[in-house]
This record gives sequence, structure tokens and C-alpha cells, in this order.
Amino acid sequence: MDPIEPVHSAGVLLIIALVAVAALLLLIIKVRLHAFIALVLVSAVTAVAAGIPLADVSTAMTSGFASTLASVALLVGFGVMLGRLLEVTGGAQVLADTLVNRFGEKRAPLALGVAALIFGLPIFFDAGLVVFLPIILTVARRFGGSLLYYALPAAGAFAAMHALVPPHPGPVAAGTAFGGDIGVILLVNLPIVLVAWYVGSYLVSRYLGARIDVPVSEALFGPVNDGAESADSPAPGPGSSGTTTTIAPPTFGLVLGLLAIPLVLIAFNTVLTTLIEGGTIAEGNELVDFLILLGNTPIALLITLLVAIATLGRRGRTLDETRGLLDQSLGPICSIILVTGAGGMFGGVLRISGIGEALTSSLSDIGIPLLLQAFVIATALRVAQGSATVAITTTAGLIASQADALSNIQIALLVTAIAAGSTVLSHVNDSGFWLVSRFFGMDEKTTLKTWTVMETTLGLSAFAVAAALYPLIG
Repeated sequence: MDPIEPVHSAGVLLIIALVAVAALLLLIIKVRLHAFIALVLVSAVTAVAAGIPLADVSTAMTSGFASTLASVALLVGFGVMLGRLLEVTGGAQVLADTLVNRFGEKRAPLALGVAALIFGLPIFFDAGLVVFLPIILTVARRFGGSLLYYALPAAGAFAAMHALVPPHPGPVAAGTAFGGDIGVILLVNLPIVLVAWYVGSYLVSRYLGARIDVPVSEALFGPVNDGAESADSPAPGPGSSGTTTTIAPPTFGLVLGLLAIPLVLIAFNTVLTTLIEGGTIAEGNELVDFLILLGNTPIALLITLLVAIATLGRRGRTLDETRGLLDQSLGPICSIILVTGAGGMFGGVLRISGIGEALTSSLSDIGIPLLLQAFVIATALRVAQGSATVAITTTAGLIASQADALSNIQIALLVTAIAAGSTVLSHVNDSGFWLVSRFFGMDEKTTLKTWTVMETTLGLSAFAVAAALYPLIG
């Protein structure tokens, strides 16, 4: 659903947005109302208060809910089934042990973050996080301490790559709007991402982990597996004999190969799509279209899951037992999917109501330097409506006319500033906020004190590097 023509002034719309966010936090944190119910309730009231026609309120709510579920539900569903197989067969433990042995126990969080940076180049934030989740939890269980030590470096790596580095959609769209070279943007932003992630995510996770204890949740994947399983222990199904047979865990090569499947397939998708958009490859090539289809994230995860069932799921169990195992894995994610969808509903209502546009119009002519202007506008849009991609593309469109005389490197730094602004202050209107909250077993207050803080320091770090380099380039 497209944004409506605002019926209130920009000031009134901003007040409505602030009151809506405050009411939502009050209902969830103080009243202890379930987040799903609170999000739907506040979305409905906000839609009416913002002037969305009563006949369109239901459509405005369901469109945001549906669009979020379309991108999240399949990823979470396939991802948690894959994660469950990796967990019960000891595959996650094998990968975690190998990473830790290579990097050392004290560098386990660094190892997770570096691996996430590599996997995050072609894979979107939510897909990468759900695939890596069993590995994060396994490492955290092994060494103890707050989950934040291990979760935030990996989650921050996926978030940074998704926001700042082509071929992800936000920086590609911004670079295209400015007429920049996507290759230059990639080369400039990669080292900036490394610095911003190390300062704004890895070091911050050490600070937060030392002060906030978040225990490892067993809601998604159950108790820890020590690397070997019993044939009758996980989710016995029809035909189980009840006898105990120790089964050797999968090899490191097999586990790494499974994780590489979505990495390779999604890389084909992102690279080929970028080449088509740039005119390097002509449209209509059936082989290219087929590879792009295989690299569509849900399809790539489905293929990976099928291979995992064939290679891991049949190790010491029947197909019926594996089916029961996968069925059990879906139960705990119902709340995650619904709450995430409702978060998308709230953000969608804020977008459709014109609140983001009201912010944009009030900030676009404030007479500050271009780089800072880009950061401020993107930040305001991010806070107002939740979507980082929308904040990036909208900001790029607004300031594109001011980028005509810039060099390719200056354009790359301008894209960095916009992406940095779109990263900060993730809160209750961001579906990613709810994914992190539910995956890591944190309540909303703790998520605000941890994930929101880390996203903000990550964005500020990236902007600081861009701001320091920009005068030197000019």
C-alpha cells in the first residue's frame, strides 16, 4: 500500500509517532502485555490517529504484516530446521570446536564475527543470522558467560555487511541513485565495515557482555549436544527401537559444505542480479535466470535443508524420526514469526501514514554539510519507520541532485554516511529488533540496552570513518 496524502502537519505526525512508540514500550515493559498483541493494538490506533481512512486501516496493517512475513517466515522456518539438524547431530559443535581451536578460546567471539563477515557478503541479515544461530549458541554454551559476548559480534557483522556493502540492496540502490561505480563503493566500504564492526560491534559486545548477563536459551534447539548423539535420543518417532547407539558426529568438511551451499547459491543470485542491472549481462538468459532462482534466499535454504536431511537427518534414524525432529523444531518459532510480522506491521503503518515523509521534508533543507545531512536524514527515517532499506533509498533520492559533482570515492563515502544513519537506533518498529530479541531470548528492555546500543555504535563508527576520510578526498 502506498503512503497516503498526510492530513496532519509534520509536527503533529511526529508527535503521533513519538506517542505511539512510548505507548508500545509502556504496554510491553510496564503493563507486560504480550508484544504481539501490543504491536497490533498500537498499529491500529496509530493508523487511525495519523489520518489513514478508516476503510484502509485494515489494509495498511495487513500489508506491512504480510510483506514482513513474506521475507521472514520461510527463512526462519527453513533456518531453524537446518539449525536443529546441525545441533542434534553434533554438527554445530564440530564447527564451533574447529573455529575455537583455530582462533583460541579467548578469540571465540572474534572467530564468530569474522566468519559472519565472510558469510554476510552475499547473505542478507536475517538469513545469515538464522543459519549461524546454532553455532553461536553452541560456542556460548561451551565457554559460558553472557550470550552477548558471542551473539553481538556475529549479528553485528551480518548487520554491517547488509547495510554498507554491495551487492546488498541498500548501498546498491543509493550508489545507483548517485550515478556511482558499485565496484568502487564495494572497495571503499569493505575496509570501513571492518573498522566499524571491530569498534562498534566487537569491542562494544565485550563491554555489554561484562555488564549484562544474558543466559543461553534452550527454547529453539534444546539442551547442548556434546558432539555425539544417541540414535534414540532426539525426537524418537515411529519405528524407534529404544536402544541407545552412539553415532559419530559429522565431519568438519561436511558441516562446512552444508553452510557453503546457501553462501554459493545466494552469491550467484546477488552477483548475477547486479551484473544484469549494470548492463553487463543481458536479460532473458535462461541459465542466468535459473541460477538467480536457485540463489533466491528461501530456495537456497530449502535446497540446503534437503541436502542436510539426506546427509545428516538419516544418520542413525529413520525418515519418520527425522520428520518428527523437524516438526518439533517449528513449534518454538511461532511466537518469533508473529511478533516479527507485527513489528513489520507497526513500521508499515508509520510509513503509509506519511510520518517518514514528514520527517524528510522538515530535514532536507536544514543547511548542513552534505555528508552530515545524509546521515541525519537517514537516521530520522530509520527511527520513524524502522526499515533500513527504505531509509537508505529515500535519503539517496532526496539528496541525489547534490551528488552530481562528486567523485566515485566521494559518492562511496556518501553512501557510507546514509547506510550508517540507517543502521542506528534499531527499536520496536524494526522487524530485525524482534528477530534478535526472540532468537537470543531477551526481553524488550534488555534488547534496547544491548542490540539497539550496538546498532547505534556500529552506525556511528562507520559515519566517523566516512567523515574523517571525506575532507581528505575532496
